[in-house]
Amino acid sequence: MPNIKSAIKRVKVSEKKNLRNRMIKSAMRTSIKKFENAIAAGTCDAAVLSATQGAVDKAASKGVIHKNAANRKKARLAKRLAKQAQA
Repeated sequence: MPNIKSAIKRVKVSEKKNLRNRMIKSAMRTSIKKFENAIAAGTCDAAVLSATQGAVDKAASKGVIHKNAANRKKARLAKRLAKQAQA
């Protein structure tokens, strides 16, 4: 544990940020899993895709994942939905 006051504060702040980032990333992953389960069940629609893309966008806006990574994930999700709609 640090002795310097500013270092103690940095530890506290980084713990808070780490917790927030984990929560956002976990919510994003859960949303993606729900989307994949809906695809597997054949019950996926645009509403599920929209909710999942929203979770991915939120993670990107908070800086948890990079903007390009978010766009890549969203494109792959849309591609999977389009593929399932054709089949």
